[in-house]
Amino acid sequence: MLIKLDSLIELAKTASEKAYAPYSSFPVGCVILSSKGKTYTGCNIENISFGLTICAERAAVSKGISEEGPGLKIQKVVVFTPTKLPITPCGACRQVLREFGDNFEIISACLTDKRIEGNISFFLPNSPDIKF
Repeated sequence: MLIKLDSLIELAKTASEKAYAPYSSFPVGCVILSSKGKTYTGCNIENISFGLTICAERAAVSKGISEEGPGLKIQKVVVFTPTKLPITPCGACRQVLREFGDNFEIISACLTDKRIEGNISFFLPNSPDIKF
């Protein structure tokens, strides 16, 4: 089953609308498309102790793992922010995403038609494919 990019962006946008972001007022939504063709959404969930905040990307990975188990393989990631320019995943999220796929695509979308697109190696260069 082929899921169109516009549909994935809409899922990520809808996820961003559910974000709990009372401290930053910066909602983020994410959708992960797994190799099984399933989608998993996530939004950022802030905490007054900011280090305990969960990013949208990691929330989506958590949902994917809880549904598919540790064999989750990411095929595509779409991140949405309600901004004029796209925002890419943070370094921690890039590392967590990398754990569950090899050469998958990441698309950062926003309110305009501007996007940042690339594979995980573009966003996290020199990351080895090491599984312990």
